[in-house]
Order: sequence, then structure tokens, then C-alpha cells
Amino acid sequence: MAQKYEYKVAIYRESMLGSLFLGGSKVDPLKFSEFLNENGEQGWEVVTMERESRRMLLFFDREAFLCIMKREK
Repeated sequence: MAQKYEYKVAIYRESMLGSLFLGGSKVDPLKFSEFLNENGEQGWEVVTMERESRRMLLFFDREAFLCIMKREK
């Protein structure tokens, strides 16, 4: 019997405060690791990930990661 999976799309981004006060916000590697580990504990495995820079309020950039994860049903 073929394995069945469920998928989850999650966007990880830092808060808006860094962007507003610093003009841009980068993802904190420690917080991002915690986010990935929390999902991993629930059985989610990252299939693919895309880094993007999102505009906010026309002038500010905020780094984000789009993660597609899967786990067995």
C-alpha cells in the first residue's frame, strides 16, 4: 500500500518591529531553528523552502521563509 502524506505550508518571518526601527529585518537563525524543531517534533519534515524579501508599508523589507512540509497521515 502506498504511503499517504499530508502537507503544510508555513511562512516564517520576524516581527514588524525590526523592520520599522531598523529599516529591514532579517530572520534570526536561533528562532528559525526553534520553529523548525517545533514542527519536526510534530512529525513535519521540510520538503522545500524558499527565501523571500517581503515589502511592508512601501519602504521596509522583511525577510521571510516559505516552508512546505509533509508528514505521514
